[in-house]
Amino acid sequence: MSARQSMRAVRKGKEAGIRVTCEVAPHHFTLTDEALASPIPYDTNTKMNPPLREGADRDAMIAGIADGTVDVIATDHAPHHYDEKRVEFDRAPFGIVGLETAVPLTFDRLHHAGHITLGRMIELLSTNPARVLRVPGGTLSPGAAADITILAPDLKVTIAAKALRSKSKNTPFDGWELRGGVAATIVGGRLVYSNPAAGLTIGLEVSS
Repeated sequence: MSARQSMRAVRKGKEAGIRVTCEVAPHHFTLTDEALASPIPYDTNTKMNPPLREGADRDAMIAGIADGTVDVIATDHAPHHYDEKRVEFDRAPFGIVGLETAVPLTFDRLHHAGHITLGRMIELLSTNPARVLRVPGGTLSPGAAADITILAPDLKVTIAAKALRSKSKNTPFDGWELRGGVAATIVGGRLVYSNPAAGLTIGLEVSS
C-alpha cells in the first residue's frame, strides 16, 4: 500500500473482523513525490508502482505500521538493467532494488525514529510474512528452517549503489547514511553473507 485511503480501508476492515492483510514497502514509508524533483529531476530510480505519493500518504504508512494495521514490510525488489532505466522517465520500467536496503531503512526510519520496537520490526520483516503466507520460517524454534538474519542495530550504513550485490543498481537511496543494518545472513544453516563492518565472528554448528 502507498495511499492513506487504502490504509483507512484496511484499518476499518480489521476493526470489523474482516480477514485482510496488507504490506508496505520501505520506499513508501521513506520517500514522497518530492523525490521526483530533487536531487535529480525525474530520476527514473524514483519511478515505481504504486508511485511515490505526498507527505500525508507517507505519514499514513508510518502510522499504520506503528499501530498494527500493517502486517508486513515487503522489499518490492524490482531489479532492472542500467540501460532500461537510462531512458526518458515515461519510457522507463517501474521499480527499484529493495532487498539490500530494506533492513537499514526500517531500522533508521522506523525503529530509531521511535515508531516501532525491535520486536515489532522482526514481526514485520520475518514472523508475519511466514504467518500470512503459511510457510516455514520466522522462528528460531528447534527444527525450524535455519534461515536467519543477524541484525546490527547501531551499525553505520552508507548505501552505495555500485557496491550492491544485486546485478542491478537501480536505487534512489545511493549515498544515504543510515543507522542499523545486517551483520550476517544464514540460509539453510550456511553462512552466505558476513558484513565486515559489523566486526562479527560467527562459528556455526548445524545438526542434521
